[in-house]
Amino acid sequence: MQTAKQNLRIQQWITLLSLVLFAAKIIAYYLTQSLAILSDALESIVNVLAGFIGLYSLYVAAKPKDTEHPYGHGKAEFISAAAEGALIIAAGFLILYETFQNLIENRPLQQLDTGLYLVAVTAVVNYVAGFVCIKIGKKNNSIALQASGKHLQIDTWSTLIIIAALAVMLFTKMLWVDKVTGFIMSIVIMYNGYKIIRRSLAGIMDEADMELLKKMVAVLNLNRLPNWIDLHNLRVIKYGSVLHIDCHLTVPWYMNVIEAHREVEALMALIKKEFGDAIEMFVHTDACLDFSCNICTKDNCTVRKHIFNKKIDWTLENIIADKKHKLEQ
Repeated sequence: MQTAKQNLRIQQWITLLSLVLFAAKIIAYYLTQSLAILSDALESIVNVLAGFIGLYSLYVAAKPKDTEHPYGHGKAEFISAAAEGALIIAAGFLILYETFQNLIENRPLQQLDTGLYLVAVTAVVNYVAGFVCIKIGKKNNSIALQASGKHLQIDTWSTLIIIAALAVMLFTKMLWVDKVTGFIMSIVIMYNGYKIIRRSLAGIMDEADMELLKKMVAVLNLNRLPNWIDLHNLRVIKYGSVLHIDCHLTVPWYMNVIEAHREVEALMALIKKEFGDAIEMFVHTDACLDFSCNICTKDNCTVRKHIFNKKIDWTLENIIADKKHKLEQ
């Protein structure tokens, strides 16, 4: 719950900051009439709208579990990220439209130096805010915060391109650079919007996070205990900042319920130590069978029926497979 509240508080600051930066860029566009600056301002409109959407989604995601939502309300973050991605694509189309309109009207540029200074300040503020947002988002497993931080940093890189274009126009008087920059920025912005939508849809559809699973498998291999004979049916689903994990753990058949539960607690403690406290984990214990002896590394087993053959390292493929499939392999 504390994690969700922190996410919400950070998003409130990001939303307020987006409003201030948007105002600065609108002033810069009004002073210069630069299409490049307009593209930056339109992207900032998206950041403002996305900030409010993200704020609402984090408010919903922070709500506790209830009867109707037994896994919590974290999915709201994925919907928020999808909406933000759609808005970014819409901004790209708006910039593209304005670029073609400017080709027809050929509006004059002015006060490029003042515009350059204003836009440069927004770039610095955006980058710092984006860095903080992504860092906290990763720490708290919040896709909404990470999306907001990436928007701010994307805005920073696009602003740097615009600053370069303004500098070229200011010193060389090649004013056609403004139209070319607007066109390029529209394509870049639309592509970034597509990537955000793709990631959010993956979350909505419970697509496996392969990088997270690979890291988890590496941690389990490195810290594997002798009584953890096998691990299979590993599943990880993200609901906002919470990871829901379930798996089957094979332990020696002669363990009583209390002893088996200690092994489960050790496994859960390891996962929480490496991946944070925002975790709900359900572990089903299986008793080892005769065929387990060949791969069991427990050296003080008094009921071993077969000699130890070799240790089988857990891999991404065999740790997510069900028990029947592993036996067939």
